[in-house]
Amino acid sequence: MKLRTKIQLFSSIFILILILLVNTAIYFLFYKISTDSRLDQLAEQTTTIVEALNSNPAIATNEFMKAYLPQDGMIRVIDQDGTAFLTELNDNYSFRDPVFTETEQQEIVSPKGAPDVAVVSRPIIWNNGSHANEVVTIEVSAQLSALEETMQTLFFVLMAASIIMIIPVIVAGNVLSRFLLNPIKALIQAMRENMEQRKWKKINVESRSQDELYEMEKTFNEMIDFLKDSYEKQEVFVSDASHELKTPISIVKSYAQLLERRGTEDQELVKESLGAIDSEADRMQKLVEQMLALAKNKQASKKETLNFTTLVKQTVQTFQKAYERDIQFKNECEECIIHALPDQLEQVVYILIDNALKYTKGKVEVQLTSEKNAAVLSVKDYGAGISESDQERIFDRFYRVDKARSRDTGGTGLGLAIAKSISEAHRGELTVNSKLGEGTTFFLTLPLS
Repeated sequence: MKLRTKIQLFSSIFILILILLVNTAIYFLFYKISTDSRLDQLAEQTTTIVEALNSNPAIATNEFMKAYLPQDGMIRVIDQDGTAFLTELNDNYSFRDPVFTETEQQEIVSPKGAPDVAVVSRPIIWNNGSHANEVVTIEVSAQLSALEETMQTLFFVLMAASIIMIIPVIVAGNVLSRFLLNPIKALIQAMRENMEQRKWKKINVESRSQDELYEMEKTFNEMIDFLKDSYEKQEVFVSDASHELKTPISIVKSYAQLLERRGTEDQELVKESLGAIDSEADRMQKLVEQMLALAKNKQASKKETLNFTTLVKQTVQTFQKAYERDIQFKNECEECIIHALPDQLEQVVYILIDNALKYTKGKVEVQLTSEKNAAVLSVKDYGAGISESDQERIFDRFYRVDKARSRDTGGTGLGLAIAKSISEAHRGELTVNSKLGEGTTFFLTLPLS
């Protein structure tokens, strides 16, 4: 069953049940009010009869009863044996046998095949004739013929009103289903076109009111933008990776073919070829490892609490021993406690210091401070610097400011991209500040635990 049919069916059935409940309540409430009103009238009439009999017992005759006889009704007096010894009625009707009662009663009796009857029964002391000084029951009743006709008319009116009311409900359900389903149909159509025709189609939300459907369409458009951006980045990544791998593979293949053509007699050629092959193999290995590192950083891992100060200090000492370069470390945060993955943060610090050493022959300054519940690591070099246009792209994968120099130094253009990815995974931020001819400073900001 389609959603549109479900909406129409549900709304119609719900409103129909509601109308039936309301109309039923109206029907029985009207009946209750009408019968109570008729019983009150009969009770007042009974009181009048009793007062008249008490004041003058001798007037208890059929003529007297006829004067108080209700229209379509009956008055009778019943002794303790359940026998009516004085009766006056209209149209010769009898709805039940006489019933003696010692308490006042007001009731509606429903005879089979006849209109309902309102009955008021009241015990009194009879002071006339053979039943003098006996307790008897005076019963005043009236047939509710007019009420029955009124209730039939009311029933047909309510039925007609229900039918008339259900028609606009069906129309409203149809309009509501169109209102709800048209955006969903547009969404389905856009998704199909995006899958089948490789489009990045979005939904126009400018003319819509800002309701839940608007939020759904807006979220869909945002998802399309995200998927498009991810897809384009994936294509660029694959293209750049293929390009980066193509060069060392071509070099290895060229030297291998050269050795095949000229043999192994020329030892200088063999040594040059093996060195080039080994160098390019290392380059490919490093490139593959860094691409795997990017993928690994996307995966969820369990973080731990660590002292960032100790990690930075140990990494700086490692570089100082390995490179014998002027690396100055200034520590202004003795215990920078953070929640992180030690191996990944060590990799970020390694990348920043290694990058600074590659692009300057002078000193490198490393400083660790704390500002506003955050640890700030700065790595500064005094190299050539980076232009403003290049600063916007240095964190992109495979982007290199000086491609020729990067190849000479073994760069792949993935280091800063990996550092940026790890920083963001730790709710941190990696930024750069550089001026041409003055040097470059990278800032790593991480929230303190």
